[in-house]
Amino acid sequence: MQDNATEVTAAGIARLAGVGRAAVSNWRRRHADFPKPVGGTETSPSFALAEVESWLRNQGKLAEVPLRERVWQHLAGHPDGALTALVHAGCVLLLIHERPTVWLHASAGSDERLAAMLPAALEEVLTARLGGAAERTVHTGRSAGIADAVNSPGGAEGVNRPSGPEGVNTAPTPANTTPANTTPVVRTPTGPQLLPSVPLLRGAAELAAEAGARQAFEFLLGRHLDANPRQYTLTPAELAGLMADLAGPARTVLDPACGTGALLRAVDIRPGQELYAQDNAPDLAALTALRLALHSRAGVHGAAGDTLRADAHPELRADAVLCHPPFNERNWGHDELAYDARWEYGFPARTESELAWVQHALARLADGGTAVLLMPPAVASRRSGRRIRADLLRRGALRALVALPAGAAPPYSIPLHLWVLRRPDRTPATPEVLLVDTGRFAGEGRGGPDWTAVRDAVLDAWRAVERDGGPVERPGLARSVPVIELLDDDVDLAPARHLPPAAGADGAEQLTAVRDRLGETLRLTVDLTPPPADQASPARWPLTTVGELARGGALMLRTGGNGGHARLPVLTDHDVLAAAEPSGTLPESDEEAVLTEPGDVVVPVLGGGSVARVIDAATAGAALGRNLVLLRPDRTALDPWFLAGFLRGTANNRQASSYASTATRLDVRRLQLPRLPLEEQRRYGARFRALDEFERALRHASRLGEHLVRGMYDGLTDGTVAPD
Repeated sequence: MQDNATEVTAAGIARLAGVGRAAVSNWRRRHADFPKPVGGTETSPSFALAEVESWLRNQGKLAEVPLRERVWQHLAGHPDGALTALVHAGCVLLLIHERPTVWLHASAGSDERLAAMLPAALEEVLTARLGGAAERTVHTGRSAGIADAVNSPGGAEGVNRPSGPEGVNTAPTPANTTPANTTPVVRTPTGPQLLPSVPLLRGAAELAAEAGARQAFEFLLGRHLDANPRQYTLTPAELAGLMADLAGPARTVLDPACGTGALLRAVDIRPGQELYAQDNAPDLAALTALRLALHSRAGVHGAAGDTLRADAHPELRADAVLCHPPFNERNWGHDELAYDARWEYGFPARTESELAWVQHALARLADGGTAVLLMPPAVASRRSGRRIRADLLRRGALRALVALPAGAAPPYSIPLHLWVLRRPDRTPATPEVLLVDTGRFAGEGRGGPDWTAVRDAVLDAWRAVERDGGPVERPGLARSVPVIELLDDDVDLAPARHLPPAAGADGAEQLTAVRDRLGETLRLTVDLTPPPADQASPARWPLTTVGELARGGALMLRTGGNGGHARLPVLTDHDVLAAAEPSGTLPESDEEAVLTEPGDVVVPVLGGGSVARVIDAATAGAALGRNLVLLRPDRTALDPWFLAGFLRGTANNRQASSYASTATRLDVRRLQLPRLPLEEQRRYGARFRALDEFERALRHASRLGEHLVRGMYDGLTDGTVAPD
């Protein structure tokens, strides 16, 4: 066995064998030939994956593991870390995508032969798609390192945090000015570096044969991001799409804080397109370059380095700039960059790093080009930035400011802003700024905003300004505000301060109707209130687990996916927790989505709490989202409501939950049920169903009550409702 072989934890072994972690502990005690730990700690050991698979196979305990799970285990347990493994997999998937016959020839022999042949083949394809060594190089100053990126308090996908004098230069430069000490943004791995990755690479190739190289890489990257939710500040796909639409069609696009490339991936593909990306974390810059090269035929110019201190593209004049910069940075280069030519609108204060990013974006635009940046709301009103905001307004650079609903992007509790800027090619005759407030489209709980409504409202208003050039006046939603109105002492650009109030949506008649509906619902809750509980002795049932029932064929267990063939409504974990209709979306891919059917039981696995939802006719047909497990019982053996009811037991959930991190994770296979005859199950099921109806009525009454209270306050304060 190699010293640096892929390792797997006890939890990974349990997933491979389709059992709980307790079973793995028992095997270690009872079987002397069980593989010995090769790493980890005494309380959390790790094992060589190849040895574990061989032992499980010999014992007849190796479940039919899906290919995706096998490949993920190789990536997650890679001896050099998941990010290195992702880069290796991305390079090989790009080779398979571009030159499949080369891969087939190289992979036909032994692992050692494959590792020896790959570097030359990878160098050729990386040069063809990402440019030669001079075009895909980064300065080798102090290495930023992935730790700098993942600990960043803000920014696109948790990266591009200023931390030292490093940068790149992929833009056209005069002759003889290439830095002396350079390394490629995607370094071609050597044979010895690739050898530990060979099992992963062969598995990724199998996955590419099933789903395509692009989809295989998206799956592995998405799984890594899902497994490390606290390490990255992601830009949601819906928000990335809105930002790309606001920027409009563009041949040359730059993202100076690219993270894993979500914004550039959202750009509409055009012939002859050139995509420029830079990030402070070299590993993520490499992943972005590979992801974009797999996504389209556009020219990809990736770079690693601190954008503000060492701009990789100083000569670039792009048609569009998209950026989700780091928020609230103090160490962004204030002391070193006092005389930088990019500060056309004023030198940003130390506390105004976001305005430095705004001016960097404007400096990299061609005349008439558009930039769209995601910003914290404080940037629109902080006194320290009022002079720069005023100059942006006077010179016509700031064209629109959109207040997003809370929950649109991390941090989810804050309603972030979108700034739409244009590099002025002339001074507008009657300068106006479009202000839009989409706060009314915030979703309930953790479900996220109504993205369709947000998108329609923002793009309709923006296109009206772009198409007609005239003023926009939509009370409570959007307004074209003359610049002169904003140039006061504060230059406060928060949309809510400048939009006329919406017409009273809830007049006296509407509020009376809400009150009547609330009364009906409250009467229904009284009728549905459970009868007094009868005292009974604690039951001593024989118990079984969900895992045992699945192995015995009494139910089928499926987990939520990462995509599907068509756009379908997606049932998210937030929908299940809030008892709401399907509200999510999944990216289109060749992956087969898991579709719900009436009688299925859906269980969230993150966040704690005992929740299980029985799918009805209204919810059937939705795709199963991430962090959900679907149980499809055999109706001749299990009653769905009996199953869902016992899964909701607090003690049951506590014993099946893991508290190894700050997030509670539920192992559904360990949830317990009593072994009861089907008729007895149905008796319990009927009671559980009645409790569910009561719970739904209470939720509905709560929403109506909130609606009535909010409407009464608004009506009384705006004069549309009389106090008597």
